[in-house]
Amino acid sequence: MFPIEQVRERFPALNREDNGKKVIYFDGPGGTQMVDHAMEYMYRYIRNGMANLHGTFNTSADTDALLDKARETVADLLGCQANEVAFGANMTTHAFAIARSLAGFLKEGDEIVVTELDHRANVDPWVTLARDCGATIKFIKLNPETFTLRLEDLHEIITDKTKLVAAGMSSNVTGTVTDLQPIIERAKEVGALAVVDAVHGVPHLSIDVQELECDILLCSAYKFFGPHVGIAVVRESLFEKLPVYKLKPAPAEIPYKLETGTQNHEGIAGLMGAIRFIEELGYGETRRERLVTGMHAIDDHETELAAEVESFLRSLPEVTLYRAASGRRTPTFAFTIEGHRSRDVTAWLSENYNMCVADGDFYASTMAEVLNVYPTGGWVRIGLAPYNTLEEIQQLKEALAAYILQHQQNVV
Repeated sequence: MFPIEQVRERFPALNREDNGKKVIYFDGPGGTQMVDHAMEYMYRYIRNGMANLHGTFNTSADTDALLDKARETVADLLGCQANEVAFGANMTTHAFAIARSLAGFLKEGDEIVVTELDHRANVDPWVTLARDCGATIKFIKLNPETFTLRLEDLHEIITDKTKLVAAGMSSNVTGTVTDLQPIIERAKEVGALAVVDAVHGVPHLSIDVQELECDILLCSAYKFFGPHVGIAVVRESLFEKLPVYKLKPAPAEIPYKLETGTQNHEGIAGLMGAIRFIEELGYGETRRERLVTGMHAIDDHETELAAEVESFLRSLPEVTLYRAASGRRTPTFAFTIEGHRSRDVTAWLSENYNMCVADGDFYASTMAEVLNVYPTGGWVRIGLAPYNTLEEIQQLKEALAAYILQHQQNVV
């Protein structure tokens, strides 16, 4: 059984009260709350003496060792090699930096493939690259009925002219978990690079980069219980020849060459604490085994909660739920309420029930246009995390039912 009470004790933010009532966090897809280990690891690094890298003195050596340990820890979480892990500000910054470094590999007439399902952080860096190189952008289309990608035309979309294919592991809006295997296999057939946005995948799914066989995988620690640190995994053979923009005296070897300037060392320490939390939920002889089983425990708990939310939302005639009816999905729910602006809904939930619920397009603007949700101000989004409970889901049901009843006569 998932140890929900012990898990909740690990997140100090859950103790917050506004107007005498506990805050309920349903905004995990925008960033989870931080686990105590992450805070403790950050404070311990700061308290014991911070320093920059490569010095002869102990605090510098400690920072060098911290980054080495952090790479090994991330490698166990994501199933990659430690020397393939680079740190940075966030996923978006990494994507733009990598896109810029790939310009020399493309020429006019080449093609780049992105998707209509993705967050624009996995679209616009590659669109910009195509624009700068004279390449053509092609989209894998969204099926608006199933909220999944149309993969039946991959051979026509990904061709011998394709040099890069970028696809998300999971939608931060619909929760759709995309079957990446045929996309990556087709990219490999034509010699194209495969880029995976795993920002919304890592908090919910066990990841194995080597099994995926992608060339680049990007994610962010603040989406899985840690601080604001971006992570880039770049396949070693590609990383070695990646001509990144860097200062001349800065290290030219991997993985350091992608890490421009001084890194957020205390944040990287916190990242290790976040991963330690996941590990403690699992079992096994190795850290990798404990992390995989820990993620499975999180997934099982969230799946139970998600079933309650989905069943309820589908029962409301006023609600349009943008979620696949079957298949692998994360516990993320985007919906609109007929006749109501999404921001009015989230503001009411915050004011009356202390619920953190987000609204908007969540940077999945292509999908928002395809699904025509801008007239209501985008979606309302409920996102679950391992610290959410069935009791909170019951309060969500009560809150949404009360909102609909109270606002039956209101229209946009």
